[in-house]
Amino acid sequence: MNTKLRWYQSIHYKIALVFALMLIVTLEIVGAIFVQQLERQNINTFKSQMTLPPYVSTSLADQLVRSNSGAANKRIRIILQDVNAPNNAQIEVIDSKGTIRGTNEINDQSVVGQKTTDSGIKSVIYNTRSAGIDRTTVDSGDNHYYMTVKPIIRSQTAGSNNNTPVGVIYMRASLDSVYSNINTITLIYVFAALIAIVLGLMLAIVISRAITRPIDEMKKQTLRIARGDYSGQVHVYGNDELGQLAGAVNNLSVRVEEAQESTESERRRLDSVMSHMTDGVLATDRRGNVITINEMANDFLDLENDDAVGKSILDILNIRKEYSLRDLLENPDEIILDFSTDEHDLILQAYFSLIQRESGFISGLVCVLHDVTEQQKIDQDRKQFVSNVSHELRTPLTSVRSYVEALSDGAWKDPKIAPKFLKVTQEETDRMIRMINDLLTLSRMDSGTQKMNLELVNLNELFNYVLDRFDMIITSNEKKSDEEEPEKNYSIKRNFTKRDLWVEIDTDRFTQVLDNIMNNAIKYSPDGGVITCRLVETHNNVIISISDQGLGIPRADQTHIFDRFYRVDKARARAQGGTGLGLAISRETVQMLGGRIWVDSHEGRGSTFYITLPYEPYEGDLWDESN
Repeated sequence: MNTKLRWYQSIHYKIALVFALMLIVTLEIVGAIFVQQLERQNINTFKSQMTLPPYVSTSLADQLVRSNSGAANKRIRIILQDVNAPNNAQIEVIDSKGTIRGTNEINDQSVVGQKTTDSGIKSVIYNTRSAGIDRTTVDSGDNHYYMTVKPIIRSQTAGSNNNTPVGVIYMRASLDSVYSNINTITLIYVFAALIAIVLGLMLAIVISRAITRPIDEMKKQTLRIARGDYSGQVHVYGNDELGQLAGAVNNLSVRVEEAQESTESERRRLDSVMSHMTDGVLATDRRGNVITINEMANDFLDLENDDAVGKSILDILNIRKEYSLRDLLENPDEIILDFSTDEHDLILQAYFSLIQRESGFISGLVCVLHDVTEQQKIDQDRKQFVSNVSHELRTPLTSVRSYVEALSDGAWKDPKIAPKFLKVTQEETDRMIRMINDLLTLSRMDSGTQKMNLELVNLNELFNYVLDRFDMIITSNEKKSDEEEPEKNYSIKRNFTKRDLWVEIDTDRFTQVLDNIMNNAIKYSPDGGVITCRLVETHNNVIISISDQGLGIPRADQTHIFDRFYRVDKARARAQGGTGLGLAISRETVQMLGGRIWVDSHEGRGSTFYITLPYEPYEGDLWDESN
């Protein structure tokens, strides 16, 4: 913002200029009226002085009626020379015939006896204007003159009403002295006015500075406020309106600073909330263009902040084909968005809300993106679980029902068939019991009610104990007669660390985990296969691995191998009596012990299951320490 002003745009200049113009106009008007009145007054005074004593008019009248004109003219000249002419006026005496009979100008006596040519004089003589005439003239040299013509009336005799003038007195005087005085006074007034204007202009500058100083300070303070600097204060010079305005600006500065701090605090709080939200948030303007987007929304939509701002929310969410902006504004509702790819699953639930003012004007739209991938997966798993449980229970129940019906129909009387039917019924019943027990175990683990009886165990001895049991099974298989059904042959290879590894586990639960993995290794190993068992120590963990030489697990199935009821070869696993819950229980158990379980497998080259458990090495006599 450019705040630099030219000098003629400043309020200092404007106030001083207005004050000076007002002073000039005032002095001009006063001067014009004063000079006009002075001129009128001086001319009236000059006119009042242009009169002759009454005796002069009487004497001149007596001379004008004498028959001896020569003697009368001489007497008239003497009378005029003896008269003190007012304002150095030129005086002429003209008789009733228009002949000049005398003048007071010594050097201009040649006009005596001549006829006058002045129309004004003739008008007074011939028209018998007893009042005479007065007038002001200007000659070719711009000199002002005042002329007066007064009739000479002879004194009347008793009983006579003859008012006919016997002549006139013509007086002509220069007004230069009057106008000279007026011009002198005018010059004095102009000089005084100029001095007054200069002093007034200086006073106007001082007053304008006094007025505009707090205004200028308030301007600077408001500019600082606009830049975000609230530290300054306007000096209060008095308790007048400007002082009150300065106080109001100071109060405004404090209030704006408090409001700005509050707004900034709210903005930071909102930014922090939006940054740490697990949901994505987008805000748009009234045209549906994105103006705000948080990091989680960028992560969900795989966008950069600059790529999203300014674009339509319909394009950002890829819903332009199904919805329009009017649909979102008129019917803001929930929308399920599927952004799943081959690499990962992502299902978002979009909630839309209007940004609406109190007047009802809609200024934008807010969209909250909630990740429901896990929820959808849980719902799908729940449906799949119910379907799997139903299917898994229906198969043995159908088998049990069939054999029970056969026995009821009389098969129990056959000594060869009845025992086989009863054995199958018992096996299927045991299978259902194991499945229900496994389901109850998983349910307790899911709800957190499954208790762990933790104890410090020598993992080397526990693992050897489990493997010894499977070695006994191999020995018993070798002693069976040829008439009995042959069992699968296999061997167990052990590769253990020589150091005793003491870990805190639930012995029964962990034994069940090892049994499940070993049983699977035996089931899926070929006849004569080797099962390799390892126990090693790392920095803070112990690692157990069990490898077989079976067909292996396809890569697509490896991520689901620990899911409930999941089987790679469903027909073979069900034929072997599996419930599909062993590995799921194993994973839950290991996780409750603070460890991790996973599988590494290649088709045709067997599978290796790994288990890691937290381990803290202990130096010294463990039992002495416990005592």
